[in-house]
Amino acid sequence: MSDRVLNFRFNKTSSARLDKFLVESLPEFSRSRIQGLIADGFVEVNGQTARKAGQPLEAGAVLTVRIPPPIPTDLVPEQIPLDIVFENDDLLVVNKPAGMVVHPAAGHARGTLVNAVLGYDPEIEGIGGEERPGVVHRLDKDTSGLILLAKNERAHRWLQDQFRLRKVEKTYLALVDGKPPTPSGRVEAHIGRDPKNRKRMAVVSANKGREAISEYKTLESFKHHTLLEFHPLTGRTHQIRLHCAFLKCPIAGDEIYGRKNATVQINRHFLHAFKLKITLPGENAPRTFESPLPSELQKTLDEARGA
Repeated sequence: MSDRVLNFRFNKTSSARLDKFLVESLPEFSRSRIQGLIADGFVEVNGQTARKAGQPLEAGAVLTVRIPPPIPTDLVPEQIPLDIVFENDDLLVVNKPAGMVVHPAAGHARGTLVNAVLGYDPEIEGIGGEERPGVVHRLDKDTSGLILLAKNERAHRWLQDQFRLRKVEKTYLALVDGKPPTPSGRVEAHIGRDPKNRKRMAVVSANKGREAISEYKTLESFKHHTLLEFHPLTGRTHQIRLHCAFLKCPIAGDEIYGRKNATVQINRHFLHAFKLKITLPGENAPRTFESPLPSELQKTLDEARGA
């Protein structure tokens, strides 16, 4: 596959930065991707390799941009069944089962959601980065529910911006041990690496972690458990699980942040990405996607109701 070559002429009367002009001319690419192309020598100005991203452009400048094909990776497409909730030319909405890792990592080279998506649509390879093609956001291995994957660069950038600007409404269902201090509330507790165990995350001081905000409300109360609806306003690793533990009502079945003695008969934690409300590329009104509780979580919930 050869490079894609694009030509532009800068006709503005006032000078402008090279990277800023190219971002406007190539809206399917992020500014960091454009800057990477410039740094790697894929952009010419008046026949000369661009010197830097901030290089000023003068009226009449002729630009040539070469976009290389995606870098081949070791990712292996696999024919793994996908529960596709929605699909168009820009994205997939997939109902991820518990136990499936989103993208390959140490100890999980095969059988991931990315392997499955590449088996379903090989054209996604390289979208948004060769290591995690199409991935816009993530779910923990044992968290089930809705996840978005972009099918082209324009959609990838759009969806990332929706998440970054907090325009996506995410709704999770969590069955927790005990109950929170108030029936509804807002948790603001910074999250960072656990200083005692680098493989875990932890609630840390503001100067050692990243801002993490969640809102919750009680849906049902039981003798030993509470069913909560969570709305994470940020997207930190293990955020809802940590915030539940911070509230002294850890998620049932959570072997990392939960109680040592299991309170439910379940082989995963009870956390499900139930609903996503998002405006899709090229659309003006948001769409809402839903995923019902998996059978094993519904069974656990029914047992909690009858306890």
